This record gives sequence, C-alpha cells and structure tokens, in this order.
Amino acid sequence: MRCKASVLLCAVLWLPGPAALAAGSVPANYPLRPIRVVVPQSPGGSTDLTTRLVTPQLSERLGQSMVVDNRPGAGSMLGTDLVAKATPDGYTLLVAPSSITIIPSMYRKVPFDPVKDFAPLAMLSSYPNLVVVHPSVPANSVKELIALAKAKPGTLNFASGGIGTPTQLGAELFKSMAGIDIVHVPYKGGGPAVAALIGGQVHLYFGPIATVLAHAKSGKLRALAVTSAKRMVVAPEVPSVAEAGLPGFEQTTWNGLLAPARTPPAVIKKLNSELNAVLNMPAMRERFASEGVDLGGVSSAEFAARIKSDIAKWAAVIRQAGIKPE
Repeated sequence: MRCKASVLLCAVLWLPGPAALAAGSVPANYPLRPIRVVVPQSPGGSTDLTTRLVTPQLSERLGQSMVVDNRPGAGSMLGTDLVAKATPDGYTLLVAPSSITIIPSMYRKVPFDPVKDFAPLAMLSSYPNLVVVHPSVPANSVKELIALAKAKPGTLNFASGGIGTPTQLGAELFKSMAGIDIVHVPYKGGGPAVAALIGGQVHLYFGPIATVLAHAKSGKLRALAVTSAKRMVVAPEVPSVAEAGLPGFEQTTWNGLLAPARTPPAVIKKLNSELNAVLNMPAMRERFASEGVDLGGVSSAEFAARIKSDIAKWAAVIRQAGIKPE
C-alpha cells in the first residue's frame, strides 16, 4: 500500500500546472477539452460571422469543440480584456477585430496592451473598403477626385460611421497622402452614412465593400477604387487606390485569432498550422471571396508584425486628423 501511495503521490506531483504550461510544457495531444473563443462584439457582425464560419472546420481538425462566446461592450474592450487576463493555456482565445490597433490612440485608459498582453496566432480574414461617390460628383477616377479636391479645397466632404472608425480613418489616410482638404461628416453608424451618400447629402464614403458594392452596381453610387493593395475578385473591374493614382495607399480591415501572452509556443504553432489549413481550403476561400473577403494564411510572426505596424500607422493618422482620445 505504501509503494502504491508513493507512486500516486509522485504522479500527482509530476502533473504540469499552469506555471509549467505557461513556460512551454503542453500535452502533445492538445487540446484535451473544449476551447472558448471570445468575440468582443455582438452576434451578427462581420467578426462574429467570420468566427462562426471558420471554427466548425477548425474544431473538426483539432478534435475538440470550440465554443463561441460573444462579449460585446466598451468598444470591444470588455471581451478583449477578459482574454488578456485569462490563463495562457490555449483554452481561451480571442477573435480580435482590427480596431484593437486603433483603440490605444482613441482612448486614454485602455485596460490591456495589444502587443504585450497577447500572442498572435493567425489572421483570419481581411477586407477592403470601397471608395464610392454620389453620381453628382464630377469625378470618375481617383486622379480626378484628387484634382477636384485640390481645385476646390474644403468643398468636398466625406461620410463616416463615426469618429475613429475605419470609414473615417481610411479617408483621413487618403487626405494625408493626397495632400487634399475634404471635410469629415460623421454619422451614427454605417447605415446612416450610406443613406446620406445615396441621398446626396455627402459626396464621398470609404465603405466596407460588402455594404456598398451592390449600390455601386445598381448605379446609386459610383465606385472609384478599392482600398486593398490589389483588385478584388468580387469587383475585378475596380482598380486599387494605389493603382489608380495614389501609390503606396492601403487600408484593410481584418479579424485575427489571439491568445493571452505567455501561451506555450507549441500551442501557438499548432493553432496557426491548423487554422491556416482551414483558411486554405478551396471551398472556404471561394465562400469568402464571393463577399470581397481575403482569408489570412500568414504565420504568427507575420501577424504580430502587422499588428505592430497598424498601431503605428493609425496612431499617426489619428494625430494628423486632430482626433482627441476619449
């Protein structure tokens, strides 16, 4: 009995605890139980829909269920902070919208650090905005739009879904790079902004391609360019901003999978590998491409570099636009 008790005691003492897991010791057959995937936004949005399309396939490859947990609030900071403070064992993950790179410049008090508090796993998807104008605007290309704005500074205006949103920041980046003066008109959401543009109350909008492309195809709006580095499959006739007259311009909105900092490297490597396998499935890529969305397929190091560069990029745009942190 004494030997058996000693063996049992040794076995219990050998089991790795949270500290050991954080140091990099992880079971070879991870995951051993369901994984919680926190979406810091309400159900039905682009981040949530992307998550619910990708996680079933990832769950099948990992052999464990993935439970999507929507935790909206405080501009996505509530759910994001929850994951930042979670145990770094690979069982609590975050699907972060790219606004995580804007938040540090928009708020004075942020309860987490987007770089120090997270381990980037993989980018899920990215999608550009579409530069659209009301048909009454006498510009049929990016070059003509820039020329018009330079000829009549302060006369043209652009709509956005609110201060600090990608729909504003894309236009602010455009203003800065083109050296033009166009006036910002913020609305309470993308819906009212699109309605105002269609109604002719504003001239220009940098809107999500999935939202405004149909209006451009119907003739209610005129599409000038996409904000991605290259043309999109869903609208091959529309050039990129860079191609159409403003070299170096790029703005895409993305979603990505993050884990708490100090998550074991073996977990990060496995999740990145399995997720990229899912994102490279032809059926998956075709499904997203039909809506103007590119899938990730990058390494965790590449994703980490993108997060850092976006934080610096949008901080500079926000400063130049004179946006004051709340």
